[in-house]
Amino acid sequence: MSGADTMTPDDLRAALVGAWRLVSYEARSVDDGEVVRPFGDRPLGLIIYSADGYMSAQITRPDRPLFDTDRLESGRPEELTEAARNYLAYAGPFRVPDGATVIHDVALSLFPNWMGGAQLRVARLDGEVLQLALATPTRIWGEMRTGVLSWERVGRGGG
Repeated sequence: MSGADTMTPDDLRAALVGAWRLVSYEARSVDDGEVVRPFGDRPLGLIIYSADGYMSAQITRPDRPLFDTDRLESGRPEELTEAARNYLAYAGPFRVPDGATVIHDVALSLFPNWMGGAQLRVARLDGEVLQLALATPTRIWGEMRTGVLSWERVGRGGG
C-alpha cells in the first residue's frame, strides 16, 4: 500500500504489525527551517507493533559512552544522566483511529512525564518505509519544531 491517506484504520493497523528499524529522526524549526537530529546523524532505534495491540519504541544515539563499571546500579550520577539524556524508551497499547493516525498510549516510559498520556503520530506508509510525524510542532532543543521519524521494516509479526 502506498500512502496512509488511502488506508482504512484496519489496513493501517495491520500494516504496522511487526518490527521497524529507525533510519532517521529530523526535527525542523517552524521559525527558520533549521534541522536538528536529536539522536545524531545515524540514530539507532526499534519500534515494534504487536498484533494484539501493543507497541514498544526505543531510540538512542549510537555513540553513548560506556560506564566505568559493568553494573547499571553502580554507575556514577553523570554516567546515568548521559545515558538517560541520549535514550528514549516507551511502551503501551496503541490505537489507530483513522487511516493516517496512530496513537501510542504510554504505559511505561523512561521519561516519566509521558506515562499515562498519549503520543499521537501521523503515519505514512510507503512500501517498507514508515514515517511517523509529530501531529503538531513541539519544543525540541529550545525551539518549536516539527519532527519526522523514518523507519524501515525488519520483521513482520502475525496478524
